[in-house]
Amino acid sequence: MSQMTTHERVTRMFDHREADRIPVTDSPWQGTLARWRREGMPAAADWRDYFGADKFETIGINITPNYPERILEETDRYVIKTSPWGVTMKHFKEMDSTPEFIDFRVTTPEAWEEAKARMTVDRNRINWARLARDYPRWQAEGCWIQAGFWFGFDVTHSWMVGTETLLIALMEEPEWVTDMFDTYLNQCIAHFDLLWDAGYRFDCITWPDDMGYKNTTFFSNAMYRALLQPFHTKAVAWAHSKGVRAHLHSCGDIMRLLPDVVATGIDALNPLEVKAGMDAVQIKRTYGDRLVLHGGINAVLWDRKEEIIPEIERLIPILKENGGYIFSSDHSIPNSVSLENFREILRTVQRVGVYD
Repeated sequence: MSQMTTHERVTRMFDHREADRIPVTDSPWQGTLARWRREGMPAAADWRDYFGADKFETIGINITPNYPERILEETDRYVIKTSPWGVTMKHFKEMDSTPEFIDFRVTTPEAWEEAKARMTVDRNRINWARLARDYPRWQAEGCWIQAGFWFGFDVTHSWMVGTETLLIALMEEPEWVTDMFDTYLNQCIAHFDLLWDAGYRFDCITWPDDMGYKNTTFFSNAMYRALLQPFHTKAVAWAHSKGVRAHLHSCGDIMRLLPDVVATGIDALNPLEVKAGMDAVQIKRTYGDRLVLHGGINAVLWDRKEEIIPEIERLIPILKENGGYIFSSDHSIPNSVSLENFREILRTVQRVGVYD
């Protein structure tokens, strides 16, 4: 089979058809990229070009309340500042560090009403200049183009109201919770309608909604069906009305939620986080005829060639059957992974991920 573009290859995966090979994508940390450059990757190189990986590009929009961003404190080690979501965070200057969430402005329905009033539909929330510059190149290169939606449980608790506040509100103030989910989603739909009407096309919508952690979920199936599933279903229906796919990212162990998640009509799921309890082989056997699996390769093993290579050789022949699989780690590539290790991983994928 002749070599395909990323767009052709990924399209076949979504059609559950074999391609020349399985698509390969991932998300290396900034520290990982810095390490690879120290170990020989050219400084100006796009890592995807350097390794021959597939190119997924995402169109982003700004649906925040646009609260002012202010620096409150800065030292040699960190900076504390407010975000457009009204959250005060401490950002550490060490590479690959995780910010500390210090305070949240929107912690009550009343504060939410103020924030909601600021979440207006506005063409200025779209980076038209970036699209004019990059979109023709993405098309010419045969990239897989995604619309980056931003709604649901995960982004609401982590970027606006705080985890504890939202978990309590799911039980005690469900109307507030669903109004936030609905507002976020409607803002996404309105702005991507503007993009679509302007002639910009994308191949799928994708959104992050982490619903689990290690070995369990944040909420029950009943709560998912009552409060969150309707919005997942609405997003999928909008995507399908445009003739594009719907791709959900959900970290953690969501195995018990899968029947209800699949019922929304989603077309793809990642990252299939092994270390949290996800079983990619079981998911393939149960849902492989209707769900594209993306990920499922334990990132904890990627710095140990003697373990990750046999794991890839075991899993890929199963996951690639009849199409429907995109290779990546089960989250992202940490800075413990050397250039040599990643090169060997991709060599293995290129060998076992080819279709006859």
